[in-house]
Amino acid sequence: MEPTQEEQAAAEQFLGNFVAPPLPTTSSEFITALAHYHRAEIARMAGWRDRIDRTTNWAITGVAAMLSLSLSTPSAHHGVLLFAMILVLLLLLIEARRYRFFDVYRRRVRLIERNYFAQMLAPADEIKESWTQSLGEDLRRPKFLMSLRAAMSRRLRRNYAWMFLILLLAWILKISTPKLQNLGVSRDVAGSLQEIIGNASLGPLPGWLVVVIVFVFYCWVAYATFRSTEPAGELSYGDVHV
Repeated sequence: MEPTQEEQAAAEQFLGNFVAPPLPTTSSEFITALAHYHRAEIARMAGWRDRIDRTTNWAITGVAAMLSLSLSTPSAHHGVLLFAMILVLLLLLIEARRYRFFDVYRRRVRLIERNYFAQMLAPADEIKESWTQSLGEDLRRPKFLMSLRAAMSRRLRRNYAWMFLILLLAWILKISTPKLQNLGVSRDVAGSLQEIIGNASLGPLPGWLVVVIVFVFYCWVAYATFRSTEPAGELSYGDVHV
């Protein structure tokens, strides 16, 4: 439905009377606005940090549950651990995406702290005169500061590589221990490598194919974890980072 003439006239009158919020004109007004903005950005950063921690907690809880389910009884299939690997990979993707948002807001907070508050408390010559311009451009056109690949690599080094390693060791233990495969079997170690590969079969997939898939997947995990990157952003200013 098209607006009536009265509605159009009211809208034009409102736009004509609209006045943009005034900008700070004194140093005290600027400092007050900057302090409120700094506090708001800290709240946004803390919110995304909380989301990152929640995803990590989900992953740890999932790994613990799958380990307990798979290793507690011989009737549990080793595919439970393979499913856990896929689940942790999905949570890693979610956390890497959240980490990219967190990195944007952390960079803004640290830009103010490093170039304004630190300079106020301990003046130094290394301050960048263009930090306000950089912050303003980031507010006008926000963009991610790191790729999804780099975010995944950093989260792997912090937490997820250890979870994948635990799942791998548990999976190897599951397929190489006969008494964890069948009820009534008391042998602790498989008799041959062929038996271990046979235990790795998953439905119609033969054991050798499952082993190859797991091996390729963990090669990627190792590469993504130890892939060397040049320090960037806050990594260039110290070791206190997430």
